[in-house]
Amino acid sequence: MKKAAELFNDFITKKNLRMTPQRALILDIFLKKQGHISAEELYDLVKKRDPSIGQATVYRMLKLLSESGIARAVEFGDGVARYESHIGREHHDHLICTECNKEVEVVDEDIEKLQERLARKHGFKLTGHKMYLYGICRQCQRKKGG
Repeated sequence: MKKAAELFNDFITKKNLRMTPQRALILDIFLKKQGHISAEELYDLVKKRDPSIGQATVYRMLKLLSESGIARAVEFGDGVARYESHIGREHHDHLICTECNKEVEVVDEDIEKLQERLARKHGFKLTGHKMYLYGICRQCQRKKGG
């Protein structure tokens, strides 16, 4: 986590901003949170630690974290942007249940190779991608009897 904090500090210094106690707290909470978190969920965690921090501060901080490359926005098809730490993590794709919003991070070398091959076939050099596969998880299938 220290690496991410140092990267963020370098990033905001270049933008002529400073590391405030509020930014440090939001960064700390974000980096400790595993998985995906919405701005509202992050705000709820932050205000438990410091009620003086406003929701707009959390939104601005998430924007800075995304611009710095520390956070990455992910969209699961329900209209809610969620963020995940992008530092020290391997690339992965997502399986999302359209019934309960369960998300599963997956890595599949065959899919990665296929994407590279498709890009080359069309004259592209991949610089990144996001893949979301939507369906119904096993638990929701059981609930529906299917």
